[in-house]
Amino acid sequence: MNTEAATKTKRYFGATLATLMALVMAATLLLRIAGPAEAAFPGQNGKIVFASNRATLITNPTGDFEIYTMNPDGSGLKQLTFNKSRDFNPSFSPNGRRIVFDGDRDGKHEIYTMKADGSDQKRLTTNTAHDGDPVYSPDGGKIAFVSDRDGDLEIYTMDVDGTNQKNQSKNDAKDLDPAWSPGGGFIAFASDRFSGNLEIYSMISATGYAGYPAERLTHHNADDLAPNWSPDGSDIAFTSGRSGNAEVYKMDRHGNDPTNLSESASYDQSPAFSPDGKKITFTSYRDGKYQIYKMSESGANQVRISHGGGQDLWSDWGVSPQ
Repeated sequence: MNTEAATKTKRYFGATLATLMALVMAATLLLRIAGPAEAAFPGQNGKIVFASNRATLITNPTGDFEIYTMNPDGSGLKQLTFNKSRDFNPSFSPNGRRIVFDGDRDGKHEIYTMKADGSDQKRLTTNTAHDGDPVYSPDGGKIAFVSDRDGDLEIYTMDVDGTNQKNQSKNDAKDLDPAWSPGGGFIAFASDRFSGNLEIYSMISATGYAGYPAERLTHHNADDLAPNWSPDGSDIAFTSGRSGNAEVYKMDRHGNDPTNLSESASYDQSPAFSPDGKKITFTSYRDGKYQIYKMSESGANQVRISHGGGQDLWSDWGVSPQ
């Protein structure tokens, strides 16, 4: 897979997902559009975390994907991971003090956590399959993630120390992009169940409800994926190909009134609400490479905030630690 194809994807782990992406690529909108898919935890706006393959002479001479943080205006750039493998899909914990991400350091994608300054890195999963797309629950006690360990993509949960790993979606379809509601009672996700394209669903997240019938929130023949809850739980931002190319949309939590927020001729994707609910970060290809942008929650005032020499992807907005 070339770099451009990888950056047009949301999550990238392993040959299984590469095959899925190749299939959807022919339909214009790629299956794994870039960006984490979790709730925006309410609070004061803090750092933005993202992954980038920008090459630097000393800290990243091979130009592989590493995890970075920056301030909301793009200043204060800091590289957090330093290795010759690739690290993807960072997401903040509810208190902004830790980051969960996935990487292929051991030849396949596994899930790791670290402090927000990059220290205390710990591996949480050890599996012969690929594990990725990790996001924290609102109480900080669990992590939802995607794995193909059962032969197809399923949504799992585990405790923050990696124990008690459970299949929550239990479906023969492809289930991906988990996003915990701010209250913790539901997980929004993307799935191709009952249709040939990806739609957004919501399922009960409580233990014991694995496989419980999910509510379908979107109904369109284009792909809808990468849901991200607003901090108050009233809205869901997501990525959709219904305009002919990838755009950032917003709908209410029941799937009503989907509205195109980004409205450009380029790929715009991977929305993430700010903790105060007033801003949304997203990834756009409008300048010839993927960079991080922000806009108001209504879609106004779209501004580029990352300026790397490579591709900048998978942004998440954390709370300011208290």
